[in-house]
Amino acid sequence: MSKIRKYVGLDVHKDSISIAVAEEGREAPRFLKRIPNDTTRLMRVLRSLGDAGEIHCAYEAGPTGYGLQRALSSKGVKCDVIAPSEIPRKNGKRVKTDRLDAIGIAHHLRSGNLTPICIPDEEVEAMRDLTRGREDAKLAEKGAKHRLSKFLLRQGRRYPGKTYWTNMHLDWVRKQSFGHEAQDLVLREYLTSLERARSQVARMTDAIERFAKETKLAPLIAAFRAFRGIDTVTATALAFELIDLKRFLTAPKLMGYLGIVPSEHSSGETCSKGGITKSGNTRVRCLLIEAAHNNLFPPKVTQRLRKRQEGVSPEVIEIAWRAQERLYHRFQTLSRRGKNKKCIVTAMARELVGFIWSVGQQEHLLAN
Repeated sequence: MSKIRKYVGLDVHKDSISIAVAEEGREAPRFLKRIPNDTTRLMRVLRSLGDAGEIHCAYEAGPTGYGLQRALSSKGVKCDVIAPSEIPRKNGKRVKTDRLDAIGIAHHLRSGNLTPICIPDEEVEAMRDLTRGREDAKLAEKGAKHRLSKFLLRQGRRYPGKTYWTNMHLDWVRKQSFGHEAQDLVLREYLTSLERARSQVARMTDAIERFAKETKLAPLIAAFRAFRGIDTVTATALAFELIDLKRFLTAPKLMGYLGIVPSEHSSGETCSKGGITKSGNTRVRCLLIEAAHNNLFPPKVTQRLRKRQEGVSPEVIEIAWRAQERLYHRFQTLSRRGKNKKCIVTAMARELVGFIWSVGQQEHLLAN
């Protein structure tokens, strides 16, 4: 195996790539050039630096995705994708250019200060796009509901029932009529927008449930569904966001990756802890906090949960039960201390991460 001798930092944009290289035995990285975002042109530059096995590239994760990483890897060039939050920055730095970004990546790559992210394959990326697309559709549905409800409120139309957005509530909305045709038109358009958003959410939900059974991560999804508060949509999103839980050596490392651990500032004898760090994957953190809300009640295996646990190994079911007991105990303990409910739920979500990590460590637990 060839020894890495050239560390190449890439600052990748839609139309351009800025290239810098740090070599073994040289003090400062040097900027090479800026080229159009074209893999063929980039490979010409890399070949001019030496053998592909001696080159190690890296670039920041961003909207351009993983196509460049896959293209370089297919040609024998090692390439990492780095989370922007993991790249060291100098305090007080007021100049930021593509040239300096590329040089900084090359410098820290040679120093070993960069931790690459886990690159999903095509199937994982496709399912991740599907779950994220459904989340966008849910946001659109929420926005449509908000606009419709506030329009009715401005007109003094208050629903006499107790439960909103049911078929009965929507029937009441459709029967509303105003003194001006323009307002009737606004109502119809808002209703159409809401129905379109709800239909999109339903279609994407059906697609997730269908594809989740066929994917290679189906056993992990089934294991996650054994937990209270985690059904197919949430389980699928968790599985395809985290991918391989074995890459986290301990549960605290996974908690830190998800940014669900308290921040800390210690100096000398002073130790001050604050809110959670909120680093890492925001979507997974939010999903886990939503799941934790379902564990504010005494442990119980409902008929619906029992059906979800069919075909799952007894060990996973036991872990899921212990999670219920632990999370509810945590809720009671922190409630007696007078803690804020949001803080309590966040602490419960952190505990849930430990149980999820435990399930993901052993393949024989994932299926019966």
